[in-house]
Amino acid sequence: MAGNFGDSMQRRNDASVAEHRQDAENTVGRNPHPDFAKVQASRPDWRHEESWHFTKTIDPDWKLGRGAIDGGESLKKKHVEIDPYEDGRPAVFNYKLLISAIIPRPIGFVSTTSKDGRSTNLAPFSYTQVINHDPPLFTIGFAGGFSNAKDTLTNLADTKECTINIISEHFLEAANASSINAPHGISEWALCGLTPAPCTDVKCSRVKEAVFSVEGKLFSTQEFESRATPGKKTGVLAIVEGTRFWVREDALNEDRNLIDPAVLRPMSRLGGIMYGRTVEGCELPRPDYEEKKKEGETDGLIKEKVEGQ
Repeated sequence: MAGNFGDSMQRRNDASVAEHRQDAENTVGRNPHPDFAKVQASRPDWRHEESWHFTKTIDPDWKLGRGAIDGGESLKKKHVEIDPYEDGRPAVFNYKLLISAIIPRPIGFVSTTSKDGRSTNLAPFSYTQVINHDPPLFTIGFAGGFSNAKDTLTNLADTKECTINIISEHFLEAANASSINAPHGISEWALCGLTPAPCTDVKCSRVKEAVFSVEGKLFSTQEFESRATPGKKTGVLAIVEGTRFWVREDALNEDRNLIDPAVLRPMSRLGGIMYGRTVEGCELPRPDYEEKKKEGETDGLIKEKVEGQ
C-alpha cells in the first residue's frame, strides 16, 4: 500500500486545513445558488405521502430490434465531443461533468476510527459501488492522493476497517451535515446528531438509523496520478471486503436475501448539490434468446454487426 502520512498528519492538525478545504469547495462551485435559503423557501414542501410503488414500463409491448421509443427524436440531436485534457480545460470541469452525468449514484456513508482510537469520522462518498458478492466487495473513491488524505482515507488505511451505511430519507439532512469542513479531531457524529451502534468485526461504529450497513475490512488500495499534471496524485480507490451485514428487521424478507425499497427509501447523489430519492420502479425480466427465437422476434436481427459499426 502506498502513502507516507507524516506530512498529511501535520497538515490535518492545523486548523487552517478546514479553511483550505472550503476554498477548494468554492473553486469547484457545486452550489449554483448565491442564496440557497431563499431558493429552498421557494420550492414545494417534501412530499411525505410519496410511497414506493410500481408502474408499467414505457412500452410494455416493446419487441426486439425496436430500439428507442422516442420516435427517432434522440437521433436528431447533435453531440459535442470533449477531450478531457484539451488545452485550457480545468480538471474540475471533468469532475462537474461526470458527477452530473453518472447519476443516480449510490452514497456510501462511511464510518471510521483513528488508529489511536481517540477520534471518529463519518462522511458520505458518492464514488461508492458494490462490485462482487463472493466475497462481498465494495469500492470507495477518494479525491486527492495519500499525501493529502482526509480523515476517512487516513483512518481506513491505518486501521484497515470501516463501516459503509446506506443513506435513507429519514436522515438525509444529518448525512449531508457530516460533509461539513470541520477541523481534524472534531467528530461529525456529534455535529450531525446520528447514533453510533456497535459492530462485531470492526471497532468503528455503524449508523443505527441506517436500514442497511456493512462492516468492512480494507482489501486493497490504488493511487492515481493526474494525466494533465504528471506527478500530482489525484485520487485513491479503496476496495473494501464486507465481513458482516446489518439490516433493519422490518426491511428484510423471510429468507434474509431481499431488502424492501419501500422501507430502505434510499437517497442517491446527482450533479452539483442535488440528491435524488427513489419512490417508483418498474420491472423487466431478462429476455431469453431461445424463447425469443421461437417466437420469431429475432427474425432478420441475427447479425455479427449492424450498419454504422
